[in-house]
Formats: sequence, C-alpha cells, structure tokens
Amino acid sequence: SDQIPLNRLKVDYVLCYKYKKRRASKPRLSVTSNGSLPVPIPMPITGRWDSEAESGEAGAPAGDMEESKLSEEEKALMREEFESGLLEAGLQLERDKENEAKGQITGFIRLHIPWPILSREAELQKIKVAVKKKCELRKRTGTAGAWDSLVTKVNTPFQPDVPDFDVHKDSQTNLHFKTLKHPFIRDKLHLYDINSTETVFDNATRSRIVAEIISRTTCRHSCQTTGINSLLARGVYISAYPLHDGSFTRRGRRDQRNDRQLLHEEWANYGVMHKYQPVDLIRKYFGEQIGLYFAWLGVYTQLLIPPSVLGIIVFLYGIFTVDTNVPSQETCDDNLNITMCPLCDGVCDYWHLSTVCSLARASYLFDNGATVFFAIFMSLWAAWFLEHWKRRQMCLKYSWDLTSLEDEEEEMRPEYEEALQEKKAKVKAMSKKKVYKYIYLHVYLLQIHVSSLQH
Repeated sequence: SDQIPLNRLKVDYVLCYKYKKRRASKPRLSVTSNGSLPVPIPMPITGRWDSEAESGEAGAPAGDMEESKLSEEEKALMREEFESGLLEAGLQLERDKENEAKGQITGFIRLHIPWPILSREAELQKIKVAVKKKCELRKRTGTAGAWDSLVTKVNTPFQPDVPDFDVHKDSQTNLHFKTLKHPFIRDKLHLYDINSTETVFDNATRSRIVAEIISRTTCRHSCQTTGINSLLARGVYISAYPLHDGSFTRRGRRDQRNDRQLLHEEWANYGVMHKYQPVDLIRKYFGEQIGLYFAWLGVYTQLLIPPSVLGIIVFLYGIFTVDTNVPSQETCDDNLNITMCPLCDGVCDYWHLSTVCSLARASYLFDNGATVFFAIFMSLWAAWFLEHWKRRQMCLKYSWDLTSLEDEEEEMRPEYEEALQEKKAKVKAMSKKKVYKYIYLHVYLLQIHVSSLQH
C-alpha cells in the first residue's frame, strides 16, 4: 500500500467536513494537536467512501441547506476530486471519522507532506535554512562597549525569557556565533546544518507549505473553483487548520518548552505585560504577516506612553488652576446674578449662568492653556510615530528576509465571491424572463397584425 500510517508521521494540516451518517460507527478521537495524544486507527483512502456515498440519497438537514445549496452528493464529489488533486500533488492523506451529533458525522482528514515534496516546495519558495558555517559575534570595546553593557543591563528586566535560536554560545571558548542561512537547495544538502530531514523545517513552515499547496489545488470537473477557501465558502469543508505543538501548559523542565509554551508564558500572559514582545518567536510560530501586525501593535503601544504622561500632566494642571480661572470664577459666582436669555422661543424661560458652573469647571480640565502645547506635541508625535515604525518595519523585513517580497494584492473573499455568483445567476435568470416576455409580446403582436391583414 502506498498509504503510510500517519501515526508515525507529523500531521501538517487537517481538513474537517460533515456528512450524513447512514450506519453506526465507533466514535473516534479528535485531532487536536501534534502532541502525544493517542491516535485513532487509520482508515485508508481508496475510491469512494461507502457511508459518504450513501449520503446523497438522504440529503442534508435544513440548517446545512441554508448554509450551502449544494447537496450532500455534490459535496462528496467535490471532496473526492479535491482530495485526488492533493494526492496528485504528492501529499499523503488519512481519513478519520468523528463522533455523531444530530445525525451528522464530523470527519477529519490528516495531511502529511513527504520529504521530496517538502524539499521541492521549499526550494521553489526559497525558504532559508541554516548552513554549517557560523559567524562570530564580537562585542564592541571602549566607550561604545561600556554603553552597550549599560543598555543591556537596563533592558534585561524587560526582555522576554526566550532563547535566541540564531545565536549560539561555544561552551569551550565562551564565544558567541550567529547562524547563517541560505535559500534551500535540494542538491546541496551537505552545506546545510541538517541532522535529519524531519527536523529541517519546523511545524509552522511545513504547515505554510501545505497551506500553499491546498490553496492552489483546483476542482475542474465537479466545480470550477480553486483552493480550499472556495470550498470552505461553499460548505464542502467546514474548517481547515494546522495543529498546535502540543499543550500550552509546561510539564517538564524550563529548557524543554516548545514554541507554544514559550509564547504562552512569555507573551500571552498578564504577568509579562511589562516586557517586550518576542516578535521573532511570534513570526516563527504564526508567520510574517501576524508577526508584523503584533510588531506594529507593540511599537504603537510603546510610543503612546509619552502622550499619556503629557496628557496626565495637562489634566493635573487644569485641576490645580481651575480655581484661578477667571471665566470659571465668574460663571460660578452667585453674587454676580448673571441672567441669560432663553434658549428657545415661547417655551423656555430665562436662566442663571451659575447653573452651568460644574460644566464650566469640567470643561476647563480638558481645555486649558496647556492643551495648546499638548496639541502641538501630538502633531509632532504623529510624524515621529510614522517614521519610527517605518524604520522598525525595514529592520524587521531585513532580519526576516522580506525585502525582496512585494505586497500582494488583496484577494476576493470566497464568501463574497459565492454571494456574487448567486446574485449574477439571479440577474441572469431575471434577464432571461424579460427576454422571453419581449419575445412573447412580439409574437402576439405579429399574430394580431397577420390576423388583421387576413380580415
């Protein structure tokens, strides 16, 4: 058999779908992580699945029919063609069935990318891999070195406790070396620092490569569509996702934490909110796009500290000087007995200015003489923030090797594309009806004209 049981391989991606159950089956375990959970008995994918093929007779329940107008038989055909395309692309698939809920069975399909396909896609996408050659990192000496040491000591409490995977320390010479990386080439494996083909690429990279493959796989016979997103929009699959690296809670030693546990303890935790974000680890686990987003969010939050401090100072200045403000004193002085004109005609009466004393004092707290300087500062701060983020973004793009990449155009959402196709079909049907009406009217008038000529 060409199907290798995936309980001995990494699960790089999971596809999830629902179909109508026709006969009883034993409940199976859920696919939740790449950890040490027990793995269900594999079921080979050969031809059509019996229980799913029979589902075309019964049809979907009302709830699913509202989500998608496709029948269960059409969904099964589209799934079969799509999964055949994945097999042709070189992925290995294993199908697993889940427990029942209201007559529906949730099925899981595990995807694994073998080394030949993984290495080919990595070479095409020019993914960088560490080479055997290292670069020695030398510390600056003199005044610059002393300044670097001082800055490092000051920033140490604010740095996340995350190991630097690109910097290694030699235990014998106490020298620091930086790992050099080069785009992956299959024919030059001897140049790379590779111990095993299973550990060359981390789980996030493997999942991104599989996501690229399933996003370009087409279904031409059952439906004219490309990619998993279109199938998700049509309800053929209900979800498609990669797996996490096991549980986020640490059970072993501190130096045995995986990336997910590191992110949970050093990032997604209120106890470390005073520390900088581990943007390199976020990028490694979630990808460049999410890494850049959180990097921008961190820069924005960090640079909001000066305006916040200055705003508090301006507010305190208003509190301390509100009693010396002449307009507020005159407004709140009952002895002046300033009477104001009615606010409206006919119904409203005259009123005293002292009745708005609290409003005048509250307005002065946020609108005093220091507010002018705060407004000038904010206009300069906006330009400072923009230039600072541009500099930070270029540094991240250089360190993450994104300088040669161009911004991709935003693709049309599959949900919107599906709704647009339905609307086009309705408009086309209405236009056909109008054409038929015009044809009938023309024929009817022609008959009347011919009959009038005969008489």
